[in-house]
Amino acid sequence: MSLPHADEIATNLERAEQSIQAARQMAAGGFNDFAASRAYYAAFYAATAVLLNEGLELSKHSAVIASIHQRFVKTGKLSKEHGKSLGILSCSPFCCPCSQHRQDSRPKARESSYSSLEGMHRLDRH
Repeated sequence: MSLPHADEIATNLERAEQSIQAARQMAAGGFNDFAASRAYYAAFYAATAVLLNEGLELSKHSAVIASIHQRFVKTGKLSKEHGKSLGILSCSPFCCPCSQHRQDSRPKARESSYSSLEGMHRLDRH
C-alpha cells in the first residue's frame, strides 16, 4: 500500500535536500542572504513533506509553520529547539519587515535551518 501523497512527499524532500546543499554552497561563497533564503526553503519543504505524511495538504507558509508547531512541537514529537529554529527561519532579516530582525542574524538563521531540517528528517523517517 502506498501513501496518498508519496510522490509529493518525495518531491518536497528532494527540494529540501537540494535547498540545504545550495544554502551551504552559498554560505561558503559569502552569499549569506541567499544562503539564509535557501535554508528557510529547505526547512519549509521538509515541513511540508512531514505534514503531507500526516495527510495535511497546506499551501500557505504560515499554515505549514503553525501546523508543525501545533502537531509536533507542542506534542513533543519535535523538540522545542527545532521548533524555535523553524521560527527563526520564518521570521528573519531577509523576509521579515519587523525592525528587530534588521540586525545581522544570518549566521544564526543558517544554523537554525540545519537544525530544523535535521529535525524534520527525523520526523519523516518515523
